[in-house]
Amino acid sequence: MTDSSELQKQRDIVFSQEPPGQIVRAYQLLSGLPNCKVEYGDIPNSLRVTYNLEHYTLEGLEHALTEEGFHLDHSVLRSIERNVIYYSEDTICHNMDIPMQFTKKKIREIFVKAYEHEPHGDHDDTPPELRDYK
Repeated sequence: MTDSSELQKQRDIVFSQEPPGQIVRAYQLLSGLPNCKVEYGDIPNSLRVTYNLEHYTLEGLEHALTEEGFHLDHSVLRSIERNVIYYSEDTICHNMDIPMQFTKKKIREIFVKAYEHEPHGDHDDTPPELRDYK
């Protein structure tokens, strides 16, 4: 099960330097979203966004920004960082939809199923004359 602290995310959205003034417009746009906290980031041309994965993902927020005409920083380092975050958040969101499997209660069943596939007892295909060493 996903811990509630894993769902709360704080990410930096880094914009390209051109066109000028897009940080202010993006700040106004994102601060109008419910359950989304926005502040100016420590990195130049960035906004720090705090959100819950039950409501938003970084990929969704950045996609919405690019649809509105904003230009993100597409340097190699930022692209790698962005893709890792997209993947990890997607995995967490996917895992939230999967019911919890309690293998501790089923551990006997798991070993019984595995043991059934092993050659033993009546399931042994070895001829009887070769089973006993004389």
